[in-house]
Amino acid sequence: MRRLAGLLVVPLLLLSTAACGDDKASDSASKSEVPAITAGTKFGEKPTLSKGAGDPPKKLKTEVISEGDGAKLKNGDAAEVNYLGQAWDSDKPFDNSFDRKQPFGLILGAGQVIPGWEQGLVGQKAGSRVKLTIPPDLAYGEQGQGEDIPPNATLVFVVDVLSGKAVPKTPKGSTVAQDNIDLPKVGDNTDGKAPKVTIPKSDPPKKLVSKYVIESDGEAVKESDTVVVNYEAYVWKGAKKFDSTYDSGQVASFPLAQITVKGLKSGLVGKKVGSRVLLVMPPDQGFGDQAQQTIPAKSTLVWSVDILTKM
Repeated sequence: MRRLAGLLVVPLLLLSTAACGDDKASDSASKSEVPAITAGTKFGEKPTLSKGAGDPPKKLKTEVISEGDGAKLKNGDAAEVNYLGQAWDSDKPFDNSFDRKQPFGLILGAGQVIPGWEQGLVGQKAGSRVKLTIPPDLAYGEQGQGEDIPPNATLVFVVDVLSGKAVPKTPKGSTVAQDNIDLPKVGDNTDGKAPKVTIPKSDPPKKLVSKYVIESDGEAVKESDTVVVNYEAYVWKGAKKFDSTYDSGQVASFPLAQITVKGLKSGLVGKKVGSRVLLVMPPDQGFGDQAQQTIPAKSTLVWSVDILTKM
């Protein structure tokens, strides 16, 4: 089952199709060759990097610029970071989150970012500033990425680790009665398995539906949040499943400000973290007149979403 990349405005730091090395040690390249932070040296400040000199290291190089006092990041954690990225032989960044004033959220070990990030951030403490020098085989390899990252580029990132937290496995709260026979029914199990979604054969609603299946007492989700979720997603007609984090075995993170599906954003904003929510999206709240992979045009969509945590 293909995941719907079109749900989000895709961030630059996608998982590379390049081969993944596993050696984190640095080689013999001297420290003086690695691009230095020439301005914005403190945690939280937008950094400026000099241009690299000489041959870049052939292995991942991780340098802790300043160490925080938070918990160490581990695979499976939800992390939120600010970053600036620059190619080794360039003096201009190709991307940074400081200017957007929108931190970047990711799940470590979920394949959401290039391997050099996955390897370099595990074990770093929240509150730390880290500089990562990433060889091509742990970045974008021979294909590069767009116009700004050429093939076989070594990349240098300054990363501020703002926060990190473990992701709960299941929702937790009170079960809410589902007594409307014209709406789908969603299972209220909290055993980590996908809930059963039963869609009626009647006509779907014409307006967005967002209802609790399990209601927690957590914080309300804001539009500026990045939420970490498990979900099951169906087309109403024929009750055909088109996407599932349970099937993939990996939770998803959604920066709500960048969501392109209206009903997904509108249906989750205001709902409480730790809850399970039923969303029914008419076509104007979903993909509208455009077919999307296995989703026909003008489809009503049904989602069961577990809001596990937020960043």
